[in-house]
Amino acid sequence: MFRVKKTLNHNTVIVIGMDDNREYLLIGKGVGFGKKVSERMEAPEGCTVYSLQEKTERGSAMELVKDLDPVFLEIAEQVLKEAERVFGKIDWSILFPMADHIAFAVKRIRNQEQISNPLTGDIRALFHMEYKTAECIVSILRERLGIEIDEHEVGYIALHIHSAIEDENVALSMQIARTVRECIQMVEEETGVSIDVMSLSYNRLMNHVRYMAARAMKGERLKLDMNDYMSIKFPDEFRIASTVC
Repeated sequence: MFRVKKTLNHNTVIVIGMDDNREYLLIGKGVGFGKKVSERMEAPEGCTVYSLQEKTERGSAMELVKDLDPVFLEIAEQVLKEAERVFGKIDWSILFPMADHIAFAVKRIRNQEQISNPLTGDIRALFHMEYKTAECIVSILRERLGIEIDEHEVGYIALHIHSAIEDENVALSMQIARTVRECIQMVEEETGVSIDVMSLSYNRLMNHVRYMAARAMKGERLKLDMNDYMSIKFPDEFRIASTVC
């Protein structure tokens, strides 16, 4: 059972749990329609309940919600429902930072500010399924707000989706993508060969570098040591790999 604290719009309402006195956000079709402050209510079927105790990189979830147009919470939820359909279990707490990012992206677009993400291609390759899932936001924003979003913003949404399915925050995912790009550039410079980002070879190399970077950032080490064998069998390749590492 909940008590209404504030109705944001017909589809979003802030409530207080009667059992724990904590604040929650309810999102669902018509969930806020006609609701009045202090009115008691149950979460209706099909409604999603989000805890507002969550902490984000920009403060508490409650602070974000206060400053957000609720339509962006609804849009973020639509994206996350698609992510849940594709991946299964996800961390729904990413709703708040994702909604905040979407709101900021829409503001930039409306102000005709051009945003370029040099890692978009790498994000698309590194997190392929996340990127494909994030593409749903293109039609959502077009239908709901008449906004056209580009591939660079889709890339950022893909990082949020990745954060929702892995124990990895958005900043770390971005850092891994940047590290992978730098490592592959080093390989290209050392070999004098430009690697086709659409090739199978690129994807294999990229994934090896991705997991290497993730292990390094977490302080993990491989139990299998093949350095001696590789340095003798493939001396040139081992030298390049040593430079990258």
